[in-house]
Amino acid sequence: MSGRLALGRVSTVDALTAALRTRILDGELTPGERLRELELAEAYGVARHSLRAALRALAAEGLVVVEPNRGASVASLGPADIGPLFELRTALELEAARLALERHGGRLPKAVHDAVRLLAAVCEQPNPPWSAVVEAHDHVHGALVAAAGSPRIERAYAALAGELRLAVIGLRPSWSLARMAEHHERLLADLEREGPAPLRLHLEEGRASLLPGP
Repeated sequence: MSGRLALGRVSTVDALTAALRTRILDGELTPGERLRELELAEAYGVARHSLRAALRALAAEGLVVVEPNRGASVASLGPADIGPLFELRTALELEAARLALERHGGRLPKAVHDAVRLLAAVCEQPNPPWSAVVEAHDHVHGALVAAAGSPRIERAYAALAGELRLAVIGLRPSWSLARMAEHHERLLADLEREGPAPLRLHLEEGRASLLPGP
């Protein structure tokens, strides 16, 4: 093969989408906060049509809500949303875990173990950005679901991605980095020792942490 291969450049819209996504996952842009087009376009030095495209991309991910005549705002996850979300999440993840263990001889594949190690490594860093924790956490549960080898379960789970990220953002005040790492390391060991049941308790603890106290 001769000649130089060209690398694709990141478009303005992609770069802007990534920047805003990071700010949302880090909690810098808070749930319910209005995303004013003019202010953001001026701050990033981009055309408003590029900003609108980035906001549409984030809306497709479930991180932004765009309403006609009202503009865009950061998506929020209220107490009334958490119960139904975790009911569906639990159903999908428990079945995925059951299938994964069944199809891999009672063990979870290397991809799941690697994802848990990555989450632990992120959490061991001094003051990592919460966006990195969110991404690593998503990778753990995504790898677990993928290990089931069920495209239908994966597609159904992918539809929850935005809300699940919002849930992890909401854990930040009550879940330390050490707790995040330890819980998932213990979950991995418990799943391989006891089967899917410990996953229900793991998810229930996360759900309870997102709800206001009595």
